[in-house]
Amino acid sequence: MASNVRNKKLMSVDDLFSSEESRRAEQQQQGEQVLNVPTSEVYDFANNPYHVRKDAELMDMVESIQRIGVHTPCLARPRADGGYELLSGHRRKLASSLAGRNTLPLIVREIDDDSATILVVDGNIQRETISFSEKAKAFKMKMDAMRRQAGRPSKENGGQLDPHFQKGKSRDILANQTGESAKQISRYIRLTELAPTLLQMVDDKKIAFNPAVELSYLPMELQSELLDIMEQDDCTPSLSQAQRLKQAAQEGKLDRNGIALVMSEEKPQQNNVTIKGNRLEKYFPNDYTPKQKEDIIIKALDLYYKKLERTKQEKEYER
Repeated sequence: MASNVRNKKLMSVDDLFSSEESRRAEQQQQGEQVLNVPTSEVYDFANNPYHVRKDAELMDMVESIQRIGVHTPCLARPRADGGYELLSGHRRKLASSLAGRNTLPLIVREIDDDSATILVVDGNIQRETISFSEKAKAFKMKMDAMRRQAGRPSKENGGQLDPHFQKGKSRDILANQTGESAKQISRYIRLTELAPTLLQMVDDKKIAFNPAVELSYLPMELQSELLDIMEQDDCTPSLSQAQRLKQAAQEGKLDRNGIALVMSEEKPQQNNVTIKGNRLEKYFPNDYTPKQKEDIIIKALDLYYKKLERTKQEKEYER
């Protein structure tokens, strides 16, 4: 129900199975059972925003499953075409297959499409390794699902739409649930308007997040032109360039020549100097803060500069 979405933060799906005792109690209360289902009958969520990576963490899971099996059941729902659609446990499914297991323990529930989408998104949205594209797609999917749920009046509100959603506050609800600002959520969702190649460049850190948001306002045909020019000239847009491209596009004044002109501009030189911490360790006590180190470095440079000036004056006097 829409009012419940507003007042209650959805729990991570894995948290639903936090202990063996709580899992069994929940099953008994809802009349649920753990089914051992052939893996061939378990299908990934149709529009899963996340990718399962074959990283070290997954291989650790494979080793664990080889020893003790899948300890925590996955959550799924029945498919209209037969079999089951996975809502929680995509990593466990892959790890189980890599471990040579032919079955997967499932708890099966009847869950509507929008509730299923919200469960899938919430199951991994706080993961540290989530990419920009995954987060963008996940936020958009959940926002759309929340809005659809809000548009279906419940029996409790007498056929009226939830006023909180009527005021366009679903973004604020999502912000409260995820810890991101409402503005930042909107910026993430903008990334879904990028051409796939540009979005991949954001994930690969070849294009920074802020310029990417600005580029998302370019029509797709202009994004294609931009990609051609970037590849041709081996360049990527700065934030300032991306902002000018966006403004020109919104004014209807941008074409391939305009993109090439903006991208050919020489970027201003950066005056920032970064010194790796390990190069400074021998000069400072371990308890010195970065600010204390900076102050001492500036004083040392000032003394060095004054010494150079004195040496210069002495040489001029000797002449």
